[in-house]
Formats: sequence, structure tokens, C-alpha cells
Amino acid sequence: MDFNVSQAIIYILMFISLYFEIFLLVTFFEGTKKITENDDSGIDYKTVTIFVPCFNEEKTVIATIESLLDLDYPKDKLSIFVIDDGSTDGTWNVVQQFKNNPQIFLFKKENGGKWTALNLGLQHAQSELVGCLDADSFVDKCALKNIVKRFADKNVMAVTPAIRVHNPRTLIQIMQKAEYTLSMFIRFVFALLGSIFIAPGPFSIFKKEVFDKLGSYRHAHNTEDLEIALRMQTHGMKIDNAHDAFVYTVTPRTVRLLFRQRLRWIHGFLENMLDYRRLLFKKRHGNLSLFILPAAIISIFSALYFATVIVHHIIMTMIQKISEFSAINFKFNFQNWAIDWFYLHTESLFVLSVVLGALTISLILMGKYLADRKISFSKDVLFFILFYSFLAPWWLAKAVYNTLLSRKTAWR
Repeated sequence: MDFNVSQAIIYILMFISLYFEIFLLVTFFEGTKKITENDDSGIDYKTVTIFVPCFNEEKTVIATIESLLDLDYPKDKLSIFVIDDGSTDGTWNVVQQFKNNPQIFLFKKENGGKWTALNLGLQHAQSELVGCLDADSFVDKCALKNIVKRFADKNVMAVTPAIRVHNPRTLIQIMQKAEYTLSMFIRFVFALLGSIFIAPGPFSIFKKEVFDKLGSYRHAHNTEDLEIALRMQTHGMKIDNAHDAFVYTVTPRTVRLLFRQRLRWIHGFLENMLDYRRLLFKKRHGNLSLFILPAAIISIFSALYFATVIVHHIIMTMIQKISEFSAINFKFNFQNWAIDWFYLHTESLFVLSVVLGALTISLILMGKYLADRKISFSKDVLFFILFYSFLAPWWLAKAVYNTLLSRKTAWR
């Protein structure tokens, strides 16, 4: 490709990225009036059923159930359906300790996938609200109460929570802590724009009538939480966000596990966008159709393009420098080493890259403000900056490859 054409593409993609990030920040500052102190007076405590689908979760499911039992919510209004989706470990045995608890109902079925477990729950639920909590996630005591408050708006049909990383230990998990903080910020802003297109598995709560009207969960390329949100948006159903409803989830500990999870997420997004392509560029669907979804698609391909250009540039620069140093018989002397500021990269692309990075950090810090009411630059932000941009292109490229060749992506 001609250099000028390539450079023009980079400038266009950078402009789109800058515009998108600035737009998110402006929307956030305009919508901060939604960030108010908790007021529990006048809450309409609706009946709620929480589904806990399990597949080989014997190590975490007990803590998950106990976190639900500890919720600050009327006991007679809350039911918990524990659904064993054909586990091959001791999951079914360990949950038997709850068989006499009047709030808890135990179900066991053949393995069919998470979406089939959720549909079994829907068949038996009689409550006004329903939701799911993954068996490796744990809810904050006030999470359900803070979500139910949002249903005071009669137009709200579903509410998403604020998801945080549970007990991050490895470098990969600490990096994800910043990523999840960024996601909290984005989900809050998307709610302001009426553009939430994922109702994440950990503790998104729906009005039961959503499923009565639209039907049950679908396989949806192993991303049923994304598909149901897109289906709701197609039918004009409002999805809100409770930035103060905290859910803590266990995240992948290694690069391999992270790669598999993110491959499933991105591949599922691309496949669902093919299924719901009718959502794109339709004025009646508002910001989601005209701005958010196109920007999400562009971001995947722009990230791949930037990664390709950067790798090519590094390789060519190394070849050039090696050639130049060899020509002048260059030898590096550590004792006399100094920075020659003449060689500092000051081209506009470099400046734009720095601005983009600074804006991304700003979004993460705003997410921290949403969660903790304070702004702090911690090691999770540093790890995110240092490592995420090197890891993400790998699962993005694989997801695009699988989509183009119609290859399936495994859940685990």
C-alpha cells in the first residue's frame, strides 16, 4: 500500500477514536447528575428470582449462593434457582446443603449450555423480575436493592450492574481490574445514551415480561447476554445501568485463559452483529444504531490495523538502524550514554497517540470515580497500559478469522 494512503487511513482512524473518547467524556460530565447519594426510602421491593447456572463450579458456587442470601433485600421477595447444567464434578453434592432453605430451589439437567439452564429457570419463575448470577461471581450486599431502584422508571425493562474483578492476584488479573473499571465507565455512559448492547451474565436483572414478549434465551454463539440485549434494543426496550450495584467476578488468571474468554466475546459480538445487522444505521434506533455499534465494529478493525502498522514500522526501523550503525561502525558505550533529544519522535502521529493514551487513562480514572468516588492512578492502570495493547490484537485477529471462515468458538 502507498505510504500516503496508509497514513491517511491512520489519521482517519485516530480522528474517529479521539472523537469517540471525547464524546464519551462529555456525555459522562453532562450525566453526572445521575450520580447521587443512596436513598432507600420509597423503594418498591419487587419479587425477584435469581438463576445460578452451574457447570463444574463446586469450588465457588457456595460462596456465590451465600452472597445472594446475604443481600439486603426482603427474604420473602427473593428466590434463588440453582441450576446444575450436567456438572461432572461435585457441584450437585455441595449445593445439597441448601435443599431445606425456603429461598433456594435446586434443579439438575443434562448439559446443554448456559442458555438452556437459564431457560429452565424462566419456565419455573413466577416473579416480577428475573436475573442471573454466574457461579463464579459474588454480589455486594446492596447490589439488588440499588438495581431495583432503577425500575422506578416504568420504561426500564432491564438493569445492568457494575462488575469488578474479585481478588485479583496475577498480573493478568490486575490488568483486567483496570479493564473492568473502564467497562463500568462505558456502561454508565452507554446507559445515558440509551445504547447498552450487552446485559452481562453477572447480575443483569430483567422484567419477566421481557421474556414473555420476546421469547427465551438463545445460543447466540455462546454470548446469550449480548444477543438478548440486542433483541431488546431492536424492540425499543430500555436498558439502564446501576453504577452502584457492585458484582465481583473471578477473571482468567493466565494469558491462555484470557485469550479463550476474549475470543469467545469478540467472536460472539461479530456473529451477533451479522445476525442483527438490521440494527445498523437506522435512525429509529438512535445513538446505538448510528454511533455506538458502528464505532464498536470500527474499533476492532482499527486496532488490528494499528497493530499491523506498528509491527511493520518497528521491523523496518530496526532494519534501517542496523544498516546505519553498521555503515558508521557504531559501538554503544554505556558509560557515555546520553539522550540526544534531536531524535525524539515529534511527528503529529506520535502526539496523537499520546493524546489517545491519555484519554483512555482518563476514562479509566472516571470509572474509578464512579466506583469509589475518588481518582487514583494505581498499578492496574499501569499494567493495562503496558500489556493490554499487546495482547488484544491476538484475540481480535483470531475472532475476525473465525468469523470470516464461519468457525465456531468453544465456551471453554
